[in-house]
Amino acid sequence: MYKIHNNIEKKIHKVLSDNKAKDIIKINLEKKSSIADFMIICSGTSNRHVISLSNYLVEALKKENLNTLNVEGIRNGDWVLVDAGDIIIHLFRSEVREYYGLEKMWAGEEINSYIK
Repeated sequence: MYKIHNNIEKKIHKVLSDNKAKDIIKINLEKKSSIADFMIICSGTSNRHVISLSNYLVEALKKENLNTLNVEGIRNGDWVLVDAGDIIIHLFRSEVREYYGLEKMWAGEEINSYIK
């Protein structure tokens, strides 16, 4: 399972970084929640940018045969959630990300898994 996650994680990172996502982080959820193994959080510079990032990401994940995705918030573009099963991806406008503070809620001071 780790190898599959690692490959998907690399694919997600590549799509996000190639399309100029900002501040990409990964939070391990294995001991914190049963909903997913980890979440990835990133920021876009505008609503359009967040929507574009999510569209690119969904297409890339479909190519990896993850067709059972649930995507929410894509119309507004402030906060898009992509549920890829064991991986949850949150794409935010910077201001919205700061307001909700998911990093603090889920990782506290443990954020050390920046995706490079």
